[in-house]
Amino acid sequence: MEIADRRVATIHFTLLDQQGGQVTTTHGHDPLVYVHGTGGIVRGLEAALAGKKAGDQFEVEIAPEQGFGKRHDGLVQTLPRSMLGAGDAPRVGARLKAQTARGPLDVVVTAVDGDTITVDGNHPLAGSPFRARVEVIDVRLATPDEIQFGIA
Repeated sequence: MEIADRRVATIHFTLLDQQGGQVTTTHGHDPLVYVHGTGGIVRGLEAALAGKKAGDQFEVEIAPEQGFGKRHDGLVQTLPRSMLGAGDAPRVGARLKAQTARGPLDVVVTAVDGDTITVDGNHPLAGSPFRARVEVIDVRLATPDEIQFGIA
């Protein structure tokens, strides 16, 4: 069975930045399970998966417009360290959960300078093309609930 709209695909993937460095992977973890055609994964990867079947392995380059979009300077902010509370000292690379007017946002600490920290809410691959190495594990028909809610 081929991956197509309203079918559930199970995949393993590794995302690589422009220099070939690994950004994230499902290997060593549970594979990704998604309903194809619902926008649950980035557009470029979803398009590359269409027509693939269990056992297929491939690598694809995804442009920013089809991936994680462009970088937004407004998602980079310098804040007083006191906003973090009395926990551990922040360190570069630490992931934090910020509360915004639009809801929670995962941010990464990019700088610690005296009484301030700089955080970035952009996806690490925003504004950049990336490569995806993909292995299709399984393809099946979606249940009515999966189709209605778009989740597997």
